[in-house]
This record gives sequence, structure tokens and C-alpha cells, in this order.
Amino acid sequence: MIIVHHLENSRSQRMLWMLEELGLEYQIKRYERDRKTMLAPPELKRIHPLGKAPVIEDLDGNGGQIVAETGAIVEYLVEKADGRLGPPAHRDAALCYRFWLHYAEGSMMPPLLLKLVLGRIPLMGKPAMKRIQPMIDVHLDYVESQLAQRPWFAGNDMTAADVMMSFPLEAARSRAGLDASRPATIAWLDTVHARPAYQAALAKGGPYAYA
Repeated sequence: MIIVHHLENSRSQRMLWMLEELGLEYQIKRYERDRKTMLAPPELKRIHPLGKAPVIEDLDGNGGQIVAETGAIVEYLVEKADGRLGPPAHRDAALCYRFWLHYAEGSMMPPLLLKLVLGRIPLMGKPAMKRIQPMIDVHLDYVESQLAQRPWFAGNDMTAADVMMSFPLEAARSRAGLDASRPATIAWLDTVHARPAYQAALAKGGPYAYA
């Protein structure tokens, strides 16, 4: 049994979707953000010292296993599911899979997060945000060019790389200029949102503001 420590409107929604896709049994422990700071509650630090979501507990085996950090959780779940949603067999496709798996948080999320933070600074934020959007546009154009060539990030089939990419692209659609001018990316997001496993995860996870 896997317990997902699920923070509202956070990266942990991806873990619910992945678990649904894999058909692994899980339970959800929900946490709400502080309404003033929008930070995670201190209770999460009882599970992991960083107090961040997502965190999972795998209760199978002796004493259970706690895994934090989205990418690490994704790789853990792929291994637990005997490679399902993992890298394709072809070497080039496998390299593509690994690129997008790490690109999501390593390259695309930082400017999106920076824009979110700057947007909350009344005076200094707006001028700085004008410099951030062109950086985001470079990423959005690159993603669009890749999804125009194939239906999923690593090829013809959905993988964990798509799970990882869902959050930054939902964030971009919500607050960073991703719209119909990039049709391949919008089509990919719409396909993701229509998947039964995604819908099931959304129903179980509670309200989600799509990043």
C-alpha cells in the first residue's frame, strides 16, 4: 500500500495520476496550504524534514519506505511497477525520455516559479516579469516544436516523462502565456486531461487549480 501525502494545488497531483495509470493501490492523506503564506503546513515535516509535497510512503516490506522529490518518486514507481511507463526500449527514445523527465523540473519550472513569485511583489515584480516571459517563451516554443513531431514526449506512447511535464505545462497555460498559438502543446494537454486515469486522480485528489 502506498500513502500519498498530497498537498492541494501542488506537484503531488501528478503522483495520483501516475498511480492511477499504473493501477497501484494507494491512499491519500490531504494537506491544505496556509491561506496567508500559501506554504505547506508544518505537519508535512513529520513525514520528511523538508516539509514539501509530494512525499509517498510505501508500506510494503519491513518498516515502509519514504520517498520525496517528484522525479525520485516517479522513478521509484516505475521500478515498483516493473518498468511500466518507464523508458522505451529503443536507445534514442530512452534518452529522450530521460531528458524530458529531468527537463520538467530542472529547466522549465524555475522561470515559471520565478514569474509566480515576482507576480506577488507589487512594485519590483512587474518590471522584472517582463524579462522572465521571453525566457518562458523559449521553453514553450521548444516544447511545441517537439510535440508537433510526435504524440507523447518520448515517442508514440505515454511514459512517466509525460507525467512530469504535465505540471509545468499546466502552470504555463494558467499564468505564462501558453494558448492556442501553440496548438500541439494544447492538444497534448487536452489529451492528458481526457485520460480516465487523470480524471480519476482529479476526483480523488480534490480541487486542483491546474497549477
